[in-house]
Amino acid sequence: MSAELIVLLIVIVTALVFDFTNGFHDTANAMATSIATGALRPHAAVILSGSLNLVGAFLSVAVAATVAEGIVRLDEVSGSDLLAIVFAGLVGGILWNLLTWLFGLPSSSSHALFGGLIGATIAALGWHGVIWSAGNQGVLTMIVVPAVLSPVVAALIATIGTWLVYRITRGSDTGVVNRGFRWGQIGSASLVSLAHGTNDAQKTMGIIFLALIAYGSRTPSDSLPLWVIVACAAAIAAGTTLGGWRIIRTLGKGLVDISPPQGLAAESTSAAIILTSAHFGLPLSTTQTVTGAILGTGLGRPEAEVRWNVLGRMVAAWLFTLPLAGVAGAICWALAHGIGGLPGVVVVFALLVVLWGYMYLRSRRDPIHARNVNDHWRSPADHPDPPDAPAATRSSSAGRA
Repeated sequence: MSAELIVLLIVIVTALVFDFTNGFHDTANAMATSIATGALRPHAAVILSGSLNLVGAFLSVAVAATVAEGIVRLDEVSGSDLLAIVFAGLVGGILWNLLTWLFGLPSSSSHALFGGLIGATIAALGWHGVIWSAGNQGVLTMIVVPAVLSPVVAALIATIGTWLVYRITRGSDTGVVNRGFRWGQIGSASLVSLAHGTNDAQKTMGIIFLALIAYGSRTPSDSLPLWVIVACAAAIAAGTTLGGWRIIRTLGKGLVDISPPQGLAAESTSAAIILTSAHFGLPLSTTQTVTGAILGTGLGRPEAEVRWNVLGRMVAAWLFTLPLAGVAGAICWALAHGIGGLPGVVVVFALLVVLWGYMYLRSRRDPIHARNVNDHWRSPADHPDPPDAPAATRSSSAGRA
């Protein structure tokens, strides 16, 4: 077995690891509101979401094709260097996913991946190695424009939808209305899970296909191998089923106190936007779309409380995702390239494992799980705990949950 083949296998494994982190990082996008309103029990929600992520990954490959060909100038780089760039970009994306999961921040896994890939490409080839803008491809068209528009459009539609729901049901029995909307949420949350699988799993498919092109076993005009689709679908479904409770808590309880009508409005809005973008091959951030929709339900509901400080932390994470994931990708490329060949890739992979282990152990100091994910949200800034308060009663915050 040649060293280049071993590197390819490590890159594929790393891509599937990223897909797995994408799953548990983004479970909240589909199920946070349904869990928060009691429409679905926590464990049932994540199992349902994982199953539908699996199905959704087989519905389209348009986004995968966009990712494989729309970021790196393939004619500017040799096969071995492209493999190193893809590997370093994946590690940068994984590290950002793990860090934001640790702090309970619903940042974009898509932008973490793209940021890592862009940073590694710049480190290897310079600024000209990135396709910044080229018709329907490039960083501006694929990433920047959707990142700006998707949360705004989602917030606007969800605001109008929520206002209409409360307007139409005004004077009706609240208990009856909530029960009906909880049933509706099961369907709308399922649709978001399906959309998430369709959109997000394809990004990893595109990355693996890019690695296969670098290795020389595929050309850009070839079709996506079935085994790539199956592997990516299984990885994201497995990650989704794991839960990602820290981010579920932030989206379900931290931004807005969600009622069943709001949950249905947020989920329906998100699913419609994400599925539309997948149809046109746009790798949209499901996190930003869902967050915008949840914000819109708070704006559209009379007398609802929107926790703007929580939103501020989310937006800060969004702004830092591309540059910091890019820095991580660049550092990983420099380290792998500096050591050289297979040893460099192995060292970076080992570093990833060590950092993952550290962040997991750090998360155990303040565990969030299915039993406490729906606990009442308290911000330490507003309700400070006394120094001698028992650990079990101390509040969780967006920075720890």
